[in-house]
Amino acid sequence: GKSDKEVDFAWLKQLSDWQEETADPGEFLDNLRFEIGAKELYVFTPKGKVVGLAADSTPIDFAYAVHTEVGHKTIGAKVNGRLVPLESKLQAGDAVEVLTSKSPTAGPSKDWLKFVASPRARAKIKHWFTQERKEIATEDGKEALARGLRRKGLPVQSLVGSDSLQKIADEHGLVDIPALYNAIGQGQLSVATVIERLKQLEGLAPEASTEELPIQEPKSLRSRRNLSQGVLVKGDPDVMSKMARCCTPVPGDEITGFITRGEGVSVHRQDCKNVKSLNKQRLVEVGWADEARGVFMVQIQIEALDRSGLLSDVTRILTENHVNILNASVSTGRDRVAISKFVFEMADPSHLDHLLNQVRKIEAVYDVYRVKSS
Repeated sequence: GKSDKEVDFAWLKQLSDWQEETADPGEFLDNLRFEIGAKELYVFTPKGKVVGLAADSTPIDFAYAVHTEVGHKTIGAKVNGRLVPLESKLQAGDAVEVLTSKSPTAGPSKDWLKFVASPRARAKIKHWFTQERKEIATEDGKEALARGLRRKGLPVQSLVGSDSLQKIADEHGLVDIPALYNAIGQGQLSVATVIERLKQLEGLAPEASTEELPIQEPKSLRSRRNLSQGVLVKGDPDVMSKMARCCTPVPGDEITGFITRGEGVSVHRQDCKNVKSLNKQRLVEVGWADEARGVFMVQIQIEALDRSGLLSDVTRILTENHVNILNASVSTGRDRVAISKFVFEMADPSHLDHLLNQVRKIEAVYDVYRVKSS
């Protein structure tokens, strides 16, 4: 058998584990009272080992008494050779066998908290869900930062592996990089803040957008509506207008016009990269009519983990939302991330958010957004 010192050490380790798993001091004391109190029920493992439990214990209590991981991965139980519900009350002398999942992602159910008898099992179940939420937030934060870096055309691998990320964590009082990801995932720290600081620390150039033309609010517009797409051109009621293909503006966007030779006014988003290179003397103020009508071209980008049938699922959702697909392209990187770009026409851009949400629900898709300039 074990020596007194070994027993004492095991007991101290158990106390330390309980304290770590139980944030509430009251729960910790309940655990302690339960463990040092007399067991009212003794059952057997399949190998004949005796396990002491409290009255009203269930197979879940038994599983956690055997080992924490056994408890977490429990999917069923046999009592005296017969399958029983997990909430069944055990009786003295029962032979209990726990059936466990081999899946690495297996975990407890919150429903177990409704019927477990031991404070120890309850604390371990709660601790598992606390850790799961933390891990999910950390992973979400890591993915959000990577997406933000990719959108800005910055090198993801070299930046997330740099010492600068740890420096940013230190500046925010966070112990390590996973803690930084967790703060991003929980919304305590914005991706934009982290990226801007990364660029400063790595000596990267500021955003080109800071050099773009200042946005000017259109003054009063005196014109009749262009019936094709609902654009008002200042000073000329009969001028023809068309949407620029480089930035594909839709109602709601801030816009500006450029007088072309022979093709009327080309309408651009005010933040279009091409606007700053246009002849300023040929820029004209434009705005949307109260009820802009017509067919508008939209470009979206979808980021997803590559899988069979992904493209057909996306196409189906777009078709169900009554858009006319003009172009589609898909590229897959070494990391098995598929980047899909779709250009389509839609009659009512106010429904675009609904469409993006529908695409976002497709299996393996983790981001989708409108591309506002090419």
